[in-house]
Amino acid sequence: MHRIPVPAAELEELLSESPSAARAREATEFDRLAGGHSTAIVLFGARKMGRLLLEGLRQTGIEPLAFSDNDPTLWGQTIDGVEIRPPGEVAQTFGGSSVFVIAGWGRGSSDPMREREAGLRSLGCQYVAPAGPLFWKYPRIFLPRIPATDLPHKVLEQAGSVREAFSLLADERSRVEFVAQLRWRLHFDFDALPDPGADPIYFPQGLIARLDEEVFVDVGAYDGDTLRSFLRQHESRFGRIIAFEPDPISLDRLRRTVADLPEVLRGRIRIVAAATGARQGSVRFSAAGAPGSRMDGGEAEVPCVKLDDALAEDSPTYIKMDIEAAEPDALAGAAGLIGRHAPVLAIAGYHRQEHLWKLPCLINSLNPRYRIFLRPHIQLVEDLVCYAVPPERLDQPRPGGPRPRIVYSGEAKP
Repeated sequence: MHRIPVPAAELEELLSESPSAARAREATEFDRLAGGHSTAIVLFGARKMGRLLLEGLRQTGIEPLAFSDNDPTLWGQTIDGVEIRPPGEVAQTFGGSSVFVIAGWGRGSSDPMREREAGLRSLGCQYVAPAGPLFWKYPRIFLPRIPATDLPHKVLEQAGSVREAFSLLADERSRVEFVAQLRWRLHFDFDALPDPGADPIYFPQGLIARLDEEVFVDVGAYDGDTLRSFLRQHESRFGRIIAFEPDPISLDRLRRTVADLPEVLRGRIRIVAAATGARQGSVRFSAAGAPGSRMDGGEAEVPCVKLDDALAEDSPTYIKMDIEAAEPDALAGAAGLIGRHAPVLAIAGYHRQEHLWKLPCLINSLNPRYRIFLRPHIQLVEDLVCYAVPPERLDQPRPGGPRPRIVYSGEAKP
């Protein structure tokens, strides 16, 4: 038996900053990191976030000096007239007279932010900053377009809800992750983030007991990526799969994915061409055929259903949601079935800054029986998942010996 301290003291240290002090920090942090070069900017990272930063900086009247990227296949190309150059070359030209803004993290990332910063400094770049403080300086332009990112003072204004969510977490790993994610939201401290596990997203090993008759509901099924992951683990040992996808392009790909499966599987999968929310109706939708397609007033109009109504004849045992910040509304629309059936919930928890604490509190309000866990699945911030597991679905020790017994502040937990 060994003892691990609960990180409550670190939580209170983070929440001790006043909202007014955070506002002052938001306004000055980028200039501090830039060392007097806040308008002389090199964008390091020439993909989606780099393009967003270029567009936003031009709205402020700042023209970036160059793009740089570690990918040599991009060198020599231009983005809206700005050339992508090798890191060493750009560092030699601008290393002491500009700030290098790291324009990228999240999905697909494999290297810690500290390695990116260290790599640039080793080339002679004196001033290096993640993009977050730049977002804080120009919030009307950049926020909340970036997942999990908003102004730090908004965290502190909701300190009561933050503490409530922390108190609901069921294991030490979740509490450590929560505090690390909170520190990132407040200070853009990437070094605080624990390394992610190797488990497939939405299906963490050793946490949730598998059912041979699982009724799996995939909300935001995209092209069938999560469905394929589910089938790799369950093979043919499941009851039914019900997949919701509103984007017409992704829906076509999802249907093709299912059509390619053996009939023994295909006959147990139902596809619903709809978004999910707190009420029935229709919504405007950005239909891009991409993982980030969302309900945001786009050009497409799609039906929207409540899960309570759409699944009235079903008894779901496992619900996954990844719907680009619409998760709280969809959970509200599933309040009845969550209260009655207590299905396992695997909910994407990174689309909005406040979802870190809002989702645990909301889930607990819908059914207080749940044990709530947080698990990260990639290196940098994105793909944080909030898992809610009823006690009877918690994975139990397997033959070969019991798991270590850990005591948290005097309370024994499995």
